[in-house]
Amino acid sequence: MVAVDFRGMVPVDDDAVLAASPAAAAILTALVTSGPQSRVTLARKLGLSSAAVTKAARPLINAGYLSELDATERTGPGAGRPASPLMVRADREFFAGVKLTGDELIGVVCDLTAQVHAVAHRPLASSSVDDVLAEIAALVAELLDGPQNYRERTRRLGLAVSGDVDRESGLVRYSPFLRWHNVRLGKLAAAATGLAVTVENDVKALTTAEHWFGEGAGADSFALVTVGVGIGCGLVVNGRPVSGSHGVAGEIGHLSVDASGPQCHCGSRGCVEAIAGTSYIVAAAGTPTIEAAVDLARDGDPTVGAVFARAGEAIGLGIAAVANLVGPARIVVSGEGLSAYDLFEPHIRAGFERQAFGAAVDCPLSIRPLPFEEWARGAAAVSIQSRLVPLA
Repeated sequence: MVAVDFRGMVPVDDDAVLAASPAAAAILTALVTSGPQSRVTLARKLGLSSAAVTKAARPLINAGYLSELDATERTGPGAGRPASPLMVRADREFFAGVKLTGDELIGVVCDLTAQVHAVAHRPLASSSVDDVLAEIAALVAELLDGPQNYRERTRRLGLAVSGDVDRESGLVRYSPFLRWHNVRLGKLAAAATGLAVTVENDVKALTTAEHWFGEGAGADSFALVTVGVGIGCGLVVNGRPVSGSHGVAGEIGHLSVDASGPQCHCGSRGCVEAIAGTSYIVAAAGTPTIEAAVDLARDGDPTVGAVFARAGEAIGLGIAAVANLVGPARIVVSGEGLSAYDLFEPHIRAGFERQAFGAAVDCPLSIRPLPFEEWARGAAAVSIQSRLVPLA
């Protein structure tokens, strides 16, 4: 695509700027994820010469992706010439992100640094593929065609959906809450919206946002565990997300922790998700909603309290398996289920400490409640990542 840069200069092919220069893509990625930096700092971080950084940065400046800040530091001991840090022009390009649930779409518009500029929600009356695609197209139009007119600088859309997703092809192999099998969501959504579409598992999308822009920024390895309707886990090892050969790495929700436990929707028994997922807790508690179950447990109902205790222990066992197998520097626990975290917490920690091996028990667990808008931001973050690091 061809775009005119912000200062009215000649048209530039901004796709070609990044495609032609891996150094340019690396520089832009470093600035997007870590903020303004001098050329000397970038050269040191990326293993490039200062001259190479200057050469690669020039097209990015001309294309309106970068600007130079006022000189604030010197390039080295005894150097007389101060450096002018480079900074991303975050509004050079915008990205739409949509989180799909079983009954709602949550959409956002983010800039290049994943700052949210617009939010919209849209109910889903049906989970049929055609109906969901129509609602995605309507939601994206609502987000992009409003008073701010984000459409002119938005070419990409990220979709985050639960289940087994092949990010490379945009295929949703299986999504339990939408009851989808083998849906080519990327191709269909691109036709419906006119945007380049990236599709990712929702937990992995949230993990990408946390790795690039949140709790995991700068961490060489960490895990994100989500508690809610499902139990999910995203992994980062050696600074890179881990999907595995089949795209399902990190699915701790389907670790069996009780061979005689309840049957899971995946077909197995005693999965973490079959014990600690919202629908199981509601069924075991005998209440109409998770909120009612939480109220009973907090009021001291021993039967419902035991349901949460069992769920918390199962989650803790799953987290311990991650710590034992991967050895992350830290584990972040999030998800909509954290509204009841006080009921889970002691049992999560007990299960974790009982099962974690050796020094893995010292892995810190941090609690980070994140609303669904953050999951939509995760979808946008995956789109940003695909833009800058196409093979990530």
